[in-house]
Amino acid sequence: MADEKNLNDEDQEMTVTLTLDDDTEMECVVLTIFQAGERDYIALLPVEGADSDEGEVYLYRYAETAEGEPSLDNIEDDDEYELVADAFNELLDEQEFDELISEEELDEA
Repeated sequence: MADEKNLNDEDQEMTVTLTLDDDTEMECVVLTIFQAGERDYIALLPVEGADSDEGEVYLYRYAETAEGEPSLDNIEDDDEYELVADAFNELLDEQEFDELISEEELDEA
């Protein structure tokens, strides 16, 4: 789906510009970089467009080159995608739980 990626640090929010198969570019916000199994993955949320409106999240394999440049690869295998999607959903659930606990602690203070 994407073949060229650029990470930009703008206003403390990290973004990635994906070049899609049809050569269009899509800017995405980096939600998180996380581990699933033995690899690192990245979760991206489009900044604009229909996928952004629907909250569509893109998941890619994530690595860094010897020079420290980010590298994203498509997840081709359905089993690997399921593993990554489950890990991302679990991460979201943990964050929501942590936010809920923090709100309860604030209410008690």
